[in-house]
Amino acid sequence: MKKAKSTPSLATRAIHGTKLYAYKGPVTTPIYQTSTYRFESSEDAVRYAKGDPSVYVYTRYHNPTVRDVEEKLAVMENGEAALLFASGMAAISTAILAVTKAGNEIISTPGLYGGTYRWFRDELPKSDIAVKYIHPDRPAEIEKLANSRTTIVYFETPTNPTLDVVDIEAIVHHTRKAERKTGKKILIVIDNTFASILNQDPFHYGVDVITESATKYLGGHSDIMAGAVIGSEEYIKQVKTLAKYHGGCADPFAAFLLGRSLKTFELRVGRQNQNALALAKALEKHRKINRVLYPGLPSHPKHALAKKQMSGFGGMVLVEVKPSKGKSALETAAKVCDGLKVAVNAMSLGGVETLVSIPVYSSHIFMTDKELKTHGVTPGMIRISVGVEGVEDLIADFEQALE
Repeated sequence: MKKAKSTPSLATRAIHGTKLYAYKGPVTTPIYQTSTYRFESSEDAVRYAKGDPSVYVYTRYHNPTVRDVEEKLAVMENGEAALLFASGMAAISTAILAVTKAGNEIISTPGLYGGTYRWFRDELPKSDIAVKYIHPDRPAEIEKLANSRTTIVYFETPTNPTLDVVDIEAIVHHTRKAERKTGKKILIVIDNTFASILNQDPFHYGVDVITESATKYLGGHSDIMAGAVIGSEEYIKQVKTLAKYHGGCADPFAAFLLGRSLKTFELRVGRQNQNALALAKALEKHRKINRVLYPGLPSHPKHALAKKQMSGFGGMVLVEVKPSKGKSALETAAKVCDGLKVAVNAMSLGGVETLVSIPVYSSHIFMTDKELKTHGVTPGMIRISVGVEGVEDLIADFEQALE
C-alpha cells in the first residue's frame, strides 16, 4: 500500500480525491440528505440484490455524499478502500468485531484512548473476547502471546494522552513472525488519530488497517462526529457488512462537513504542528511545569524514534504541572485550565481552537490507580490540543494561567 512516486501530494488528494479529470457537475459534492432512493423500475432492486454497487437503496447501506468522502479518505491515507462511521468508537468497534468472534484474542499495547481501553476491559469479555497486553518497548512479546485464537494486534502511536511513541516497524516485524508461528493471519490495526496521515503513514510500514476518529484532525472544526476505517478492499467489505447491522453509519450532512474540512486538512494540521512545537518549547522552560511531553522535543524519551517514523510531530502536547502551595497537583492543574482565556477548557481534540483537558477527569476517568500508572497518567497532567491561533497569544495565555 506504499504510495507510488507519481501519486499527487496529500494536499491535492485531500481536495480532489480521485477526480483528477474533467467532468461536468458541481465543484462541491451535494448533500444527499435522504434515507431512501427511488427506483426507475423494480429491475434496480434486482440489480442491487445481485451486488451492483451503483444502485442506491438505503442510506444505512450507502449514500453518494458519504461514498465521495470515503473515496477521498482512501486515496489520502494510501489505502485501497475506506468506510465512514458515525463516531471514532463506532469505527474501532466495528473494525475489530468484523474479524473477531467469541473465543478469539486481541494483543494490544496498554497506552490507548480511554474509551477504547474501557471497551476492551468492560465489554469484550462479555462476548468471550480476551485482550492481552504487551509492554510497548518489548514488541517481541507478541510472538510469545500469539496463538491460533489471535485475530488482531492493536495499538496507537503517539498514545493518548501521554504521547508515548510505539515502534510501528517493530510491531509489524514481530506480528509477522508470530503469524509464521501460528500459521494464521493476524491483522495489524493502528489508531492513527493523534498523528493523522499528514504526520505518519502506517501503511508504509506494513500496517493492515488504520482507524481514526474523524471528529478530530480530519474534521478539525469541533462540529462533527465521525470515524473512519481504511484498509484493503476485501477487509473493508467485511467491515461494511457488519456496519449495516450495527448501524453506526455516517450521516450525509456530517460527511459533507467532513469533506469540506478535508480541503484545508494539510494547512490546518501543518499550522498545528508548528504551534505545538513552539508552545512545547516555551512551556518546557517554565518554572511551574514539572515536565513537557511532546515527540518533537529532544527531551522526549522517544524523540529519535518519532523522527524516524513521523514526518511531523502533531498538535498534541502534554504538560505536568507542579503542585502550587497548599494545593494538590490535580487542584493546580484544574486552576490552570480554569484560568485560560484563549485556550478552551473542553474535552476532545484536533480542532482549530486550542483545547485543554485533564486526563483523569476526561479520557482516563473511571480507571484505578494501578491502571493510571500502567498508562503513565498522573493527576497533574494537562492535555493540550494546540489549535491554529497566533502562537504568541497561546504562549502568553498559558504563562498568565500558570502564574
